[in-house]
Amino acid sequence: MLAAGPVAAGAPPTSLRPRMRYAELVGGPEVLVGRSGLSGNVACAVADTKTGLVLESLKGDLGLPPASVAKALTALYALETLGPDYRFKTRLLADGVLQNGVLSGDLILAGGGDPSLDTDDLAAMAAQLKLAGVRQVTGDFVVQDGALPFTRSIDATQADQLGYSPAVSGIALNYNRVHFEWNRADGDYAITMEARARKFRPAVAVARMQIVNRKGPVYTYADDAGRDHWTVARRALGDSGARWLPVRRPGDYAGDVFRTLAAAQGITLKPPMVVPGTTTGARVLVQHESGGLSGILRDMLKWSNNLTAEMVGMTATASRRGRPETLRASAELMSDWAAERYGMARTRLVDHSGLGDASRMTAGDLVSALVQVRQQGQLRPMLKEFTLRDAKGRPDKAHPIQVNAKTGTLNFVSGLGGFMTGADGTELAFAIFSADAETRAQFTSTEQEIPPGARAWNRRAKTLQQKLIERWGKLYCT
Repeated sequence: MLAAGPVAAGAPPTSLRPRMRYAELVGGPEVLVGRSGLSGNVACAVADTKTGLVLESLKGDLGLPPASVAKALTALYALETLGPDYRFKTRLLADGVLQNGVLSGDLILAGGGDPSLDTDDLAAMAAQLKLAGVRQVTGDFVVQDGALPFTRSIDATQADQLGYSPAVSGIALNYNRVHFEWNRADGDYAITMEARARKFRPAVAVARMQIVNRKGPVYTYADDAGRDHWTVARRALGDSGARWLPVRRPGDYAGDVFRTLAAAQGITLKPPMVVPGTTTGARVLVQHESGGLSGILRDMLKWSNNLTAEMVGMTATASRRGRPETLRASAELMSDWAAERYGMARTRLVDHSGLGDASRMTAGDLVSALVQVRQQGQLRPMLKEFTLRDAKGRPDKAHPIQVNAKTGTLNFVSGLGGFMTGADGTELAFAIFSADAETRAQFTSTEQEIPPGARAWNRRAKTLQQKLIERWGKLYCT
């Protein structure tokens, strides 16, 4: 659909920016799509935020993987359900009697679904535990991680070593990632596996790395006697380097790190025992509260953190319907909410982050929702500024079109959705989804993190996104 209307007249005879071809303006967005060289499908839609009038739509009803653009919907779901000031709580509980510095009973680290908890936070909790008078614990050290359902990997089709697809449960630490670092000295490697944060970086026992001589694969993973056991091919390491690896046992990881930090305070704990349940009647000794939800969501949209999206989304579902049975069940309930709340009837998500490529969202659905939330004054202030580029591909801070949007990128999948304001102050809501499902499917079961052709395909998709935005700015922001 191409909205009819006059193109602005009286343009100056010269311009600092390359002019779009006349055919690209009047021939419809399919002209730009055809020139992009993208394989697969492209869908887009754009609407005026004040009137809701849809100005253009190309395959606007075609469901495509939204990738991380889905996080914008998750943010709205969480904000409406939990409120912008909601704070996650992680607690240390005493199930027993504390007398003369001795806790005769169990110490419990109870997760509350906080996606932002890090090692520095646990260190502060260990110090507060000492201030609360605890010097010795005679019973077990229990970690409760059942506030949210356990998922081994956000998207099981991802390669094991990808830090952006960790395990999910009711407790998380450092976004459920462990920092692997290596340095070669005297012909061999010194390696560390640490729970690294700004102040503290304790070594971890629950995740171990072994360097092996082999051609490939680069990494292997196994659950070995309650530990994350990794191997890496020696030939892939070079002289030095580091990367974040995903944690597959969040409760054991948090318990391992807290036990180390408690020992630094002179408090000896038994090895952690992870349980999904809760304990009634236990006394709260220490409570850590996260920052407000609005700040957590702003960071999620800026850095596109998958774990945050999953934990926030499932916490919202738990508040609405009770603890979900699975991550996917929670995403389905969020999809139902989106259909009821914003009319997104053709949108069905399998997670809250957009990592799973089985999710489907239409450009028309998203634009309709964006118009509604903008009329309520929501979302745009939370979205990251998306800087357009000049003819040489450099960020152009002086570009007359201002964009706030959420990006989404998987191999052979690219999305962009949000708001744009033209030089005349006209504000539009837009969505652009591109996906080559057939090519992507060829590499989903391989170890390759970035398969051949993926970078070039995604560059073409991003170039198309800018051209579409500039087209809309020319046509509808006069």
